[in-house]
Amino acid sequence: MLSRWMSGSSRNLDREYNCTVRLLDDSEYTCTIQRDAKGQYLFDLLCHHLNLLEKDYFGIRFVDPDKQRHWLEFTKSVVKQMRAQPPFTMCFRVKFYPTDPAALKEEITRYLVFLQIKRDLYHGRLLCKTSDAALLAAYILQAEIGDYDPGKHPEGYSSKFQFFPKHSEKLERKIAEIHKSELSGQTPATSELNFLRKAQTLETYGVDPHPCKDVSGNAAFLAFTPFGFVVLQGNKRVHFIKWNEVTKMKFEGKTFYLYVSQKEEKKIVLTYFAPTPEACKHLWKCGIENQAFYKLEKSSQVRTVSSSNLFFKGSRFRYSGRVAKEVMESSAKIKREPPEIHRAGLVPSRSCPSITHGPRLSSVPRTRRRAVHISIMEGLESLRDSAHSTPVRSTSHGDAFAPPGRGGRAESSERVAVIADENYSPADSVLPTPVAEHSLELMLLSRQANGAPCSIEEEKESEAGTPAAGDAEEAGGELRALCPGAGGLGAAQAEQVNKFVLSVLRLLLVTVGLLFVLLLLLIVLTESDLDTAFFRDIRQTPEFEQFHYQYFCPLRRWFACKVRAVVNLLIDT
Repeated sequence: MLSRWMSGSSRNLDREYNCTVRLLDDSEYTCTIQRDAKGQYLFDLLCHHLNLLEKDYFGIRFVDPDKQRHWLEFTKSVVKQMRAQPPFTMCFRVKFYPTDPAALKEEITRYLVFLQIKRDLYHGRLLCKTSDAALLAAYILQAEIGDYDPGKHPEGYSSKFQFFPKHSEKLERKIAEIHKSELSGQTPATSELNFLRKAQTLETYGVDPHPCKDVSGNAAFLAFTPFGFVVLQGNKRVHFIKWNEVTKMKFEGKTFYLYVSQKEEKKIVLTYFAPTPEACKHLWKCGIENQAFYKLEKSSQVRTVSSSNLFFKGSRFRYSGRVAKEVMESSAKIKREPPEIHRAGLVPSRSCPSITHGPRLSSVPRTRRRAVHISIMEGLESLRDSAHSTPVRSTSHGDAFAPPGRGGRAESSERVAVIADENYSPADSVLPTPVAEHSLELMLLSRQANGAPCSIEEEKESEAGTPAAGDAEEAGGELRALCPGAGGLGAAQAEQVNKFVLSVLRLLLVTVGLLFVLLLLLIVLTESDLDTAFFRDIRQTPEFEQFHYQYFCPLRRWFACKVRAVVNLLIDT
């Protein structure tokens, strides 16, 4: 029996697991790992496959069976982190956006960051003015198809590519005009470098939004950037806090706390509510890692962070990588022949249709188009298309954080709006990229407020536009989902009251427990015959003798008298 158990255990330890990692160009890397293989081993395999040395900016993302996204921890076993059944599916993504992407040492690193930011642009995470959007799209065209050639690029050729969640004919003409007249002669590497320089100047560069709610129940997005902590709400940036002003981050259940110390010793605490405790913990861990990476001078300064307090056990977490300054210093020492880069070119892409010859989105304002679906199937297949760190949820206008459905597939209807020289209205579109020319305010993605979709795929244009009245009603539903109003406010207040009551009950429980322990110790000291050195020393103190004879003995006689009176009363009756 023992030998059979030992042989079975050895087979489990030697078992190999298949892993598929989806790369930034939508190609896949497949490998096998042992049961005890750490995350660092898998990451090193990927970086060797990509010939990547400046690897500290990147990470591996996966989603668990509860549809919650995670970053793979390199110090822990891959198999133990993956709660899903093998084979495992993951994604290779940018985890820490470079503060200055143009300053990266190697072209291969800049190319991978370029692919990530291009995805951000398409999925609506990188928001910009129409003029900036046209320039960024023209850089992508130049990098992927080269110089304009009238023989190869007929009129309207830019409409064959999709760079943003929505297009307009005016924007397409502007993209083609810039590509024809301003970018001729630029190599792919030069176009990608110029793209990075422009993207870096945008306010939402490096933003990976986490949907939350504030204390009033209003939808908000929290994000960590190379420069600090950002809160996006409504159609503007509500808070921007530099990393050196953030003193502490912690979470309790679904509640996330950010402690800020600003000038003149002004201290504030920002409180937000995540959709689930798992999402809140992921938000907290992302904040700890980003602050350590961008703020600290050396990795030796990294400390283990705990979210616990007097009444909550909490979690402990420690960032295990190098910090940004160390990465830059290490990159400066790289001396090798530049590795060959195999650019994707015009290979069809499943998640970033900017390099596909797919149909252009309709430019008719306020029409419905089924262009996005949310996959809620088991497994990790849908992760390939988005770098969001939010939990994957089924969309519901009634509850922004409804539990995931168990159906095979759910679809979300999204509208397409014209890019015009007028202020952007959140009712016109749920994918606000780019915004109007003179509108500098940030626009948020309502699809993330309802749980970011994990799969965005092109579908055939099977539906025509619907009446404007239906669109207005649907727009109103989206706005109500984003701004719950009094109902959300009441729910938030009720949650605050419940947490306060629970804290008071915990305090009372701890107090009663301490008093009970002290009572037991007092009884042992006064009534027992234990003659240990510890008890003997306490009994011989003047304070204890005074307490014993002046307070305890009279109290004992009074209590005994009352007990006898009650017993006599019972006997008499």
